[in-house]
Amino acid sequence: MSVTLELRELTAETRPVVERLWQLYRHDLSEFRDSQLDENGLFHTRPLEPFLDDDPDRRGYLFYRDARPVGLALVAGVAAEPRVLHEFFVVRRVRREGVGGAAIRELFRLHPGTWEIAFQENNTAAARFWRGIAAATADDDWREERRPVPGKPQIPPDVWLVFDAG
Repeated sequence: MSVTLELRELTAETRPVVERLWQLYRHDLSEFRDSQLDENGLFHTRPLEPFLDDDPDRRGYLFYRDARPVGLALVAGVAAEPRVLHEFFVVRRVRREGVGGAAIRELFRLHPGTWEIAFQENNTAAARFWRGIAAATADDDWREERRPVPGKPQIPPDVWLVFDAG
């Protein structure tokens, strides 16, 4: 499926958009992780500064379709491999329309090399999506690793996919 999608780097001006999308993302993940709302009814927000500042090794992106934000990605390792996909989110309304695949293919085009992508096994939709991306991108030349979630021994280990994208 061909999807017209634009990736825009995060800026200080787009921070409010990222913060709103982050709340949707954390809400989705709360099904799989022990995420709690704070006293203001908000989920914890990841520090975004490394992705907004001029850090040469990190980039953040918003995905736009028809001039509307539909997702985000936070990537580290853009200056030196491996590339690590820290966060990836597509709003529910456009899931299964090819947005996620188009976004990740564009990220691979922008940052070719070895990628490491993590997910929780019990997030079956993410597991299916990421294994499909690895297989489509690297054929049989990819591997899975189980790694503990730092500082969260109560959470099952993450599944990490490692493969070359371009």
